[in-house]
Amino acid sequence: MKRDAGHFNLTARVLHWLMAAMILTMLFVGVGMVAALHWRPMLVDLHRPLGIAILLLVIVRLYNRLRHRPPPLPADLPAWQAAAAHASHWVLYGAMLAMPLVGWSMLSAGGYPIVMWSGFNLPPIVPHDPALYAALRSAHSLLAYVLFATVVVHLSAALFHLWVRRDGVFQAMAKGPGNTRDDPTR
Repeated sequence: MKRDAGHFNLTARVLHWLMAAMILTMLFVGVGMVAALHWRPMLVDLHRPLGIAILLLVIVRLYNRLRHRPPPLPADLPAWQAAAAHASHWVLYGAMLAMPLVGWSMLSAGGYPIVMWSGFNLPPIVPHDPALYAALRSAHSLLAYVLFATVVVHLSAALFHLWVRRDGVFQAMAKGPGNTRDDPTR
């Protein structure tokens, strides 16, 4: 396993920002699916393939993280903050894996096809069962709230490191090595 002292590798940075955009999109799409019945069919058609794309990318991201350890947190970071940072990252990874799997399972249990694009459907991964569908629908909603809350905490912590601590934690994900020119926090 490789460890880079001051930054995340390029693959980690690209996947982080790509998935951040995708997850924020999914959160808004999810709200829109519930709030705007007129737009629901179009949003569902976007929601399903985007969820599966997130599932595939989080697997790649986990593989990359296991091969390339992240840079260490600042030595002067209080222990509780370091523990919270590690816990929140694993909650994010867990939610990014669980959300699409629970969604896929939910649709399978409901007997709904998982249409990726015209002519290609994903196979069901659980048997058709209305009671299971209801439980998975509740779980999917609960996970969405957990993911949203964790994203807010993650973003808040990132901005805290950028604007208050000015300790390079944000830059470790935002920039690669040697990209410190015009950095107001340095």
